[in-house]
Amino acid sequence: MTFPTTRMRRLRATPALRAMTRETALEPADLVAPLFVAHGDTARRPIASMPGHAQLSVAETVREAKTLAAMGVGGVILFGIPKSKDATGSEAYAEDGVVPRALRAIKESVPELLLWADVCLCEYTDHGHCGVVVDGRVDNDRTLPLLARAAVTYARAGADLIAPSDMMDGRVGRIRGALDEAGLTDTPIVAYSAKYASAFYGPFREAAESAPQFGDRRGYQMDPANGDEALREVALDLDEGADMVMVKPALPYLDVIRRVKDRFGVPVAAYNVSGEYSMIRAAAERGWLDGDRAALEVLTAIRRAGADVILTYHAKEVAPLLGGEER
Repeated sequence: MTFPTTRMRRLRATPALRAMTRETALEPADLVAPLFVAHGDTARRPIASMPGHAQLSVAETVREAKTLAAMGVGGVILFGIPKSKDATGSEAYAEDGVVPRALRAIKESVPELLLWADVCLCEYTDHGHCGVVVDGRVDNDRTLPLLARAAVTYARAGADLIAPSDMMDGRVGRIRGALDEAGLTDTPIVAYSAKYASAFYGPFREAAESAPQFGDRRGYQMDPANGDEALREVALDLDEGADMVMVKPALPYLDVIRRVKDRFGVPVAAYNVSGEYSMIRAAAERGWLDGDRAALEVLTAIRRAGADVILTYHAKEVAPLLGGEER
């Protein structure tokens, strides 16, 4: 039998050839690291379900931001743990809240680092839902002005990008209008457009102390069975003024990332969420897989699916590995 003229293995023979013909590039600048900001002067409280991560004081958050910036990581996104919670999540939009304080401190110390501010009420409400609750249900329209107020507060404090994650209908338009009215017309909105009601959020809810005190979030987050609906959500958010859209989680929804990128051709972010991070770390701690290699493979897959930006808890551990020798 005559051997085929084309041998695919020829271009896989050496690290240099593999690097030259690699289709998907992954750089530290593509990554955004989530940080949990808490009150206190020197707080650094480890998160049991997320090894390597902790709730950080403002001062510790600044130190972490400096480290990430030195590694070339593209940005950080902040989540706040308030001193106290109430029915309307008032610290979410308080000018002296922990997130605005952290934004101002990081902007002063690390001005080159892009600062993302997550906009939601779940960390700040005593019931743990993402909006105002009336008669046991989240009231979409009563929530919108509070989200818009929070967005303006964060932008004024130094946020470079505003990222609403609440999944209320119409919130992008309301936030865009509020930012424009406040003279913040150049502040981009990254909409969590396709945010699914996922089992992979568990460690985050421990980290942010944001688990619902009753019911669940399936009434406003998306059904994992739906893909076409994600395209409708994205289209609506773009029409309302979103500058970038996000798919969350990432790994179970690589098909959605690809469809969004192909359909709309806009910048797409994907959130490699806490449960995706923790399952790799847990397996690595048990010696079941190479944690660094698995993390790089996962992040490369998310990029290959079409994500331009990846929010990931792996950012700090993988940034030094990118551009180095193959593992």
